[in-house]
Amino acid sequence: MAAVDIRDNLLGISWVDSSWIPILNSGSVLDYFSERSNPFYDRTCNNEVVKMQRLTLEHLNQMVGIEYILLHAQEPILFIIRKQQRQSPAQVIPLADYYIIAGVIYQAPDLGSVINSRVLTAVHGIQSAFDEAMSYCRYHPSKGYWWHFKDHEEQDKVKPKAKRKEEPSSIFQRQRVDALLVDLRQRFPPKFVQQKSGEKPIPVDQTKKEAEPIPETVKSEEKETIKNVQQTLNTKGPPEKRIRLQ
Repeated sequence: MAAVDIRDNLLGISWVDSSWIPILNSGSVLDYFSERSNPFYDRTCNNEVVKMQRLTLEHLNQMVGIEYILLHAQEPILFIIRKQQRQSPAQVIPLADYYIIAGVIYQAPDLGSVINSRVLTAVHGIQSAFDEAMSYCRYHPSKGYWWHFKDHEEQDKVKPKAKRKEEPSSIFQRQRVDALLVDLRQRFPPKFVQQKSGEKPIPVDQTKKEAEPIPETVKSEEKETIKNVQQTLNTKGPPEKRIRLQ
């Protein structure tokens, strides 16, 4: 089955014999094409009969059947050979064209093969586009349909995230916080106070007792201040009388 497929479709293969390339010209190109290892050559053609009988190629016009002719030559690079079905000396039906470029033989595709290849290529591209689009489609009963592209995720990973500047708090926020802290301190006063860092916290009641002075000392201090004030008043004397101008 594999051999049959290769013979039926010769568009994907090529053939070359490097020993012929230096001497390839318009007179020897048909002999080069008629090599037994060439898969494009049909050994049942009229060219093979003429070759075995050692006749010239002009006798092909008098025969009926498959034959090969040199259609175009551009030495030493390009040669075009046509395979045709001869029905009469004046009537032929082209079957296939072969072109030789730098000694390598290829079969020229027919119009049906070209259209078929282009259509398959277009359909494959469209199908690939639909498959890729479906891979980005997502659905959830609560959200519905949406697109989830991988390129956006990669771009987000590559781009460095800009650090947001921390805006300073407003005056309203600061005053409001201070008011809340004062309110909380009044409702829940601290039970211990640490006067200096590293010292052991002391209860608030004990600090208040130490701060209050002894009542006797307070009274003695008050008496001394009163005496000092009276002495200063006695030393100054009565205020002078000013003359009233009339």
